[in-house]
Amino acid sequence: METFELKIIACDKVFYNDRSNLLIVPALDGELAVLPHHENMVVAVKAGEIKFRNQQGEMVDVVNGIGFVHIMNNRVTVLVDTVERPEDIDVARAKAAEERAKERLRQKQSLQEYHRSQATLARAMARITAASKHKNV
Repeated sequence: METFELKIIACDKVFYNDRSNLLIVPALDGELAVLPHHENMVVAVKAGEIKFRNQQGEMVDVVNGIGFVHIMNNRVTVLVDTVERPEDIDVARAKAAEERAKERLRQKQSLQEYHRSQATLARAMARITAASKHKNV
């Protein structure tokens, strides 16, 4: 089976560095699926869920923050600000972050603060959704 080199990197760690034959990322205009020998490109990634098949053939779902995917010469690098497994998410903390972000969005704020609040809300919602699917919360 043909594969490509996949590296998923967050600000604080290298999350995954091995071979894969499928990667699905949440791009700004929909999901992007990457297979071996994909066309070279750079794509922006929004907060959501990354899915990939590991070397053992198992599908792995992880929650990610914003970033981008770089595809070149059968090597794929995903650079995101955060990445975590759904089972590691503290749902209560994520719900509290969602409420704080919603409250900040209701207040008058600068354009920069507004966009920061929107990003925080999107990340919190992605974490809650992924944890809910995994834990049936």
